[in-house]
Amino acid sequence: MSAQSFAGILLGTADAERLREWYVKAFNPRTEGPALFFGDVALFCDQRDDVAEKNSEPGRHILNFNVENAVETAERLNGLGVTWLSELSENDHGWIGTLVDPDGNYVQIMQQK
Repeated sequence: MSAQSFAGILLGTADAERLREWYVKAFNPRTEGPALFFGDVALFCDQRDDVAEKNSEPGRHILNFNVENAVETAERLNGLGVTWLSELSENDHGWIGTLVDPDGNYVQIMQQK
């Protein structure tokens, strides 16, 4: 049996329009209907009435984005008023920073050397 490919991520949210708009502004994905494409992986912001407005356990999953220029991406994110859990910093492998999306989910940006 061959390995299956990962097709998408569904983020349940109390405000799908707000969260989707934030991801569009933050990362400029390719959009197709409700799907936001980051490479071959689709992100869906799903309106739900069974989730809180803020994620109470954001460490359970972290969305990782490989970016071409982490410094420029961080500047754009700062313009959106993000809260950094871990400021963008450089290490032996490249750049990494962890921020919080409007629902309280953890999001990392990474640029490998």
